[in-house]
Amino acid sequence: MEDPRAVGSDVAMGTADRNGLWVEEPARRRRMPDPVRTSAVRAVLIVALTLIQAMIAVFCTLTDSWLAFPMVLSSVGSTVVATWGVLDVWITRQVWNQRHGVVSVPASTARQLRKERRRARRAARSRRGVARPDSVNIRRRGRSRQLTHT
Repeated sequence: MEDPRAVGSDVAMGTADRNGLWVEEPARRRRMPDPVRTSAVRAVLIVALTLIQAMIAVFCTLTDSWLAFPMVLSSVGSTVVATWGVLDVWITRQVWNQRHGVVSVPASTARQLRKERRRARRAARSRRGVARPDSVNIRRRGRSRQLTHT
């Protein structure tokens, strides 16, 4: 049975029964936080404009235009601003991570090995029947095994 929304070319090619053109897939990475995305867009625009300005300065220099010197000076200034824009993205990202936390993913096997060693120590301690130091100290406080002296 054909889709009632099928267009002529879909019917002619036999692709009318397939899924639509737009298939949604889950994102590979999580979306950037709003402040970081805003500063990244700003940085991309500034860098793009700086590159355009630098190209215009090169072309003006090649054609011996009077506009070459002012364009070179403004390109140098724009490069400073573009560097600030890129640093702004990095700093905003770091501040966001410090304030809102990040999902920690171990980068090496070192954490996993430490975790396994800790588990092995705990298991060995529980097999030997050794109580935890806190509970040992609580038991030794009073002769009548009272936790408080009231």
